[in-house]
Amino acid sequence: MKKGYNKKEIAFERVLFFSDAVVAIAITLLALELKIEIPEGEHLTFKHLLSPWHQYIAFILSYINIAGFWRTHHDFFIHIKKQDEKLLYLNISWLFFIIVLPFTTSVLSDHFGDTAAIFLYSLNILLLSIFQNFIWDYADSRTDFVDKESLSSQEIYNMRTMLNLDMLNGLVAIAFSFFQPVLAFFLLFFKIPIFLIVPFIIGGKRRKEKKGKVGS
Repeated sequence: MKKGYNKKEIAFERVLFFSDAVVAIAITLLALELKIEIPEGEHLTFKHLLSPWHQYIAFILSYINIAGFWRTHHDFFIHIKKQDEKLLYLNISWLFFIIVLPFTTSVLSDHFGDTAAIFLYSLNILLLSIFQNFIWDYADSRTDFVDKESLSSQEIYNMRTMLNLDMLNGLVAIAFSFFQPVLAFFLLFFKIPIFLIVPFIIGGKRRKEKKGKVGS
């Protein structure tokens, strides 16, 4: 029994190690898209350094996004203790959209402000957030996959709220990409829908809890 249990744990750990490795490669590939073009015969100047500003912004946005998605994934698997084939393939699908992000970032940096570029990037973020949701929802639906004792009801509520708002952020950016592509980019960058809505949702839940305590 012990030998079989160890094999199962190793398989689970390998999925996490593989996921971390893929994320690390994707976040490294972002830097390879940063290029400074200098006309032949000219010396490097500060103007040359500043000219690819759109590449810098796209790089920073994607770095923040990948780091944020990895952090959420890491938080998931602090509490997820088991896996099956479906959870494995949901995780692989999530990783697919992680490794696509350097490509959509390069399209965004080369065509900054164009509707098609912003749409493609926003769609990538939306699909990432959707599969992120799938991973947690499926694990949480299984009776013995998530260590519920390590999570309070407030933590579960906050996590689900942030997951749903991540999807909303991508969806809003897609909608804005058709008529205000630059604004859509800033919505993604600053996660404005999230920062506007989260305080009201979490604050409202806390107020209800306080009222319930007072009433009891």
